[in-house]
Amino acid sequence: MTSEQNPAPENSEEDGPRPGRLTAAAALAGLEGVALLVGGVFMLVAGVTGHPDNPQQAVTGGVTLIVLALLPLLAARGLLARKAWSRGPAIITQIMALPVAYTLLQADSMAIPGGIALAAVAIAALVLLVNAETTRALGIRTPGSARQSE
Repeated sequence: MTSEQNPAPENSEEDGPRPGRLTAAAALAGLEGVALLVGGVFMLVAGVTGHPDNPQQAVTGGVTLIVLALLPLLAARGLLARKAWSRGPAIITQIMALPVAYTLLQADSMAIPGGIALAAVAIAALVLLVNAETTRALGIRTPGSARQSE
């Protein structure tokens, strides 16, 4: 069979280079994970060493952001390794980012540029993650595709 007849290989890691769209989606998910991690560490350090209004809330927020950073970081790692399971967490991360971006856009402060950037990254990542090339590279069967292994 040629690669055109078998678009969803069983072991896609060995079937050529990783598509650029998949790499870009992994990079965006990784970027979001790193941003959450940095924000969480900053909040945690500020809560412990600084003088926030509510130190307990600052520490809790920091720890929460650090834990939330694990989802996009693991998804990015899985996307780079062409693991089919990684697309779900990556999509969930983008869907969760959209209401956060909307909230930042409603602010009357310096948060507006952050909201614009977050919305752009989330939408771009969603487009890349649902792209047919990405789906094939991850070995995910789409509805209506013929069962190749049976």
